[in-house]
Amino acid sequence: MPKPRTKTGEKNLISNQLIELRKQKNYSQRDLSYLLQLAGYDMDKNVITRIETNKRYVTDLELQALSQVFQVSYDYLIEGNNKAENT
Repeated sequence: MPKPRTKTGEKNLISNQLIELRKQKNYSQRDLSYLLQLAGYDMDKNVITRIETNKRYVTDLELQALSQVFQVSYDYLIEGNNKAENT
């Protein structure tokens, strides 16, 4: 069974928001992977590159990690709406 894709054929919904958040904080992909690893999540630079280029699906744990590191809601990561932190 094929894995689902967005209407435009992409493998995830968060690539644009991830790039935007990373640039707002002036983080390189390597900087972000370091912060994620400090927070206890095993995501290296290659994972971030593949997510940003829509070559990789994103797991729920990765959504949680990115939401925590950037202090934004899941809704913002997925839809680009409501940037407030999850409570």
